[in-house]
Amino acid sequence: MNRRELLAAAAFWAATPALARAGDFSSFVQSFRVAALAAGVSAATFDSVASSLAPDPTLGGKRAAQGEFVQPLKSYVDAAASPARAAKGRAMAQKYAGPLREIAARYGAPAAMIVALWGMESDFGAARGDRDILRSLATLAFLNPDNPVYGQEFVAGLVLLQRGIPREKLRGSWAGAMGDPQFMPSAYLKYARSFQGSGAPDIWTSAPDSLASIGNFLKESGWAHGLPPLIEAKIPRDFAYGSLRGDFGAFANVGVAPVAGGALPRSGEAMLFFPLGAPSPAFLLSGNFFVLKAYNFSDSYAFAASVLADRIAGRPALRAPWPKETRPLTFAERQALQRGLAARGLYDGKIDGRFGPVTRLAIHELQKKSGVAKADGYPSRAVLEILDKK
Repeated sequence: MNRRELLAAAAFWAATPALARAGDFSSFVQSFRVAALAAGVSAATFDSVASSLAPDPTLGGKRAAQGEFVQPLKSYVDAAASPARAAKGRAMAQKYAGPLREIAARYGAPAAMIVALWGMESDFGAARGDRDILRSLATLAFLNPDNPVYGQEFVAGLVLLQRGIPREKLRGSWAGAMGDPQFMPSAYLKYARSFQGSGAPDIWTSAPDSLASIGNFLKESGWAHGLPPLIEAKIPRDFAYGSLRGDFGAFANVGVAPVAGGALPRSGEAMLFFPLGAPSPAFLLSGNFFVLKAYNFSDSYAFAASVLADRIAGRPALRAPWPKETRPLTFAERQALQRGLAARGLYDGKIDGRFGPVTRLAIHELQKKSGVAKADGYPSRAVLEILDKK
């Protein structure tokens, strides 16, 4: 090891002193033997991996650093759904127009949305990652014993190996996601599809297989045909802010309308979302927005994917100007806000500083109880001040 690698390894073991005392990494990996064999992995396959697996010392703190959870929304969207990426997406949509027509018809999701997720996940195959996912997943399971998902994905990765996926293909991101769609091993087992309908889906070198797999993921996750995930909205001046949730018809009845013109969808539930507070910009999030969150739980990710799909399809996106966000809440302040909401019985989620619909609806309830005229659900410093009051 060079000096940098030695320091990283020291930091790794320092981050897990209890586990280091209880047993080494090799023993930890061996603890998955029973689960792996129960899942159909042979003893020979398990031993071939476990005997040579070493922890990756570079993975400490990776979960907290994901851009979609820590960057301001507009900054994240500007990068993830950039004009350059949209132009590349349009070129890819044209290149694979034939397969995409069939995939969109087969799975009921728009071609632009499927291509957008391809772009979001791996920049259309240019950034798949090159880490050994079995090593990554075993390391993450070791580092995060409170989260069983990594261990489950490690076993699922062994199942892929058992089923004939070569070890050299089991490479991807630090989190264990692989191929163009960046599927975790369990997602591959559940959603990956061959475009031709036969053979093991090749999400590493076959764009049609990757696109079919993304389309199947959307279908199986509940994608509703013809429903935009995100609609930029105009809010009437006399809007009462009594509820941020309702069906599209209810929002239409009180004067909420698409910025682009036309009518709102006739049916379906929606949530009103103010990224920077009322009154503008404003968006209605449909059920399909939350399908996108099944791909990646971040609101910012689902928002950016929706914008990118619009741009790939040639539709204008983000028409209303966004005011500059001054002094956004720090991570510690975001956690303090969640703790304050929890103390008032308005929030029972994780204290993780991540603001999704659950946190925003809790803020909305606090604002209404406190007599705020524009109860927009926005996590502002004014909300912290309300919580600080006795």
